[in-house]
Amino acid sequence: MDPIAVAFLAVGAVGLLVLLAALVVGEFGDLVPGDADGPFSLPAIAAFLGGTGFGGAAVTALLPELPGPVTVLLAVAGGLLVALPLAAGAVRLSAALRDMPTEPTLTSSRLIGAQGVVVSRVPAGGLGEVRLSVAGQQLKYHARSAVPLAAGTPVYVVDTPTDSSVEVVSTAPDDPLDPPSSPGGTTP
Repeated sequence: MDPIAVAFLAVGAVGLLVLLAALVVGEFGDLVPGDADGPFSLPAIAAFLGGTGFGGAAVTALLPELPGPVTVLLAVAGGLLVALPLAAGAVRLSAALRDMPTEPTLTSSRLIGAQGVVVSRVPAGGLGEVRLSVAGQQLKYHARSAVPLAAGTPVYVVDTPTDSSVEVVSTAPDDPLDPPSSPGGTTP
């Protein structure tokens, strides 16, 4: 095997080792003065070394027999053509993961206004169970209500007396007080 290709493969292997160190150990913030983000982060360095090494090795495999310095120069140029987009992609991906928005921690105050359904009958003044939809998750809570609520009743949270219980009101439509006795709505 060509010694120039072996040297480029070794550089690529060092890039893989740096990537493995970044995944296992994390950033080595104390080794680099200042903030080690952007192009000087371990994922970016690993992508740059791996791209340069493996890209350069691929170029040496594709080149015809040329003098050593010309082969090295072309392999470095080809490796940089691979390495620079890889490093830029690693910087962007790392920044996107680092700055990804997350939901705040669920607290009892965030339950107020949540909607759900009664899963275990709620007696007037007693405890039952409701399933609430909060931040895209289905959560079960003990529930109190001023009026009895049957299982399957849609509810709305109006208070959180404890961390594990809620006070709810029904959101089911009210029954009409005087339903029509005939299909036309009039009585004879």
